[in-house]
Amino acid sequence: MYRVISYIDGFNLYFGLKRKDWKRYYWLNIQKLSRKLLSKDQSLISTKYFTSRIASPPDKVKRQNTFLEALITLDNFKIFYGKYQMNSQKCKRCGNIWPSPSEKMTDVNISVELLSDAFQDKFDTAFLISGDSDLTGSIKKIHELFPKKRIVIAFPPGTFSFELSKLADAHFTIGRKKLADSIFDDEVKKKDGFILKRPDRWG
Repeated sequence: MYRVISYIDGFNLYFGLKRKDWKRYYWLNIQKLSRKLLSKDQSLISTKYFTSRIASPPDKVKRQNTFLEALITLDNFKIFYGKYQMNSQKCKRCGNIWPSPSEKMTDVNISVELLSDAFQDKFDTAFLISGDSDLTGSIKKIHELFPKKRIVIAFPPGTFSFELSKLADAHFTIGRKKLADSIFDDEVKKKDGFILKRPDRWG
């Protein structure tokens, strides 16, 4: 069996689903989804999820925390956190200035893990769920140093990168059925017995 590690760009996946207005799939068991992307001769070794914690508004913070807590109930699953950086944007017409948060470090964290796992020979194939072209550098380096290792790009719905598609050993867009078949149960039990409930609505 070929060893697979799945690397998920959390915000790229989220905004892809949001762009399609597929909020029903936000409560997504990403490890289950990763397994559904495997071929018969592949085995999922671990799943790595990359995101940043949001700071506001409170209802979105609560929903994100519930989702992250559901994810950490999974075995062989690890979350890597970046950060939000508050920038300012100015309206060219009226001169008004407002805060504009931007997510940082996800592409760097993914690249570091990809290269580190390749050097330690932890995978035969890496599944990269992202459409972020900033990841092309690390993929090029892995192909250069480890030509037998494969990089497969699974584009989230509503996303695509020509640069990534050219570099990948294979690429495809995640279909709606795979998402629908990978939703958490409405209630997820934590190891301490606490029950996490699927949010009633998503913002």
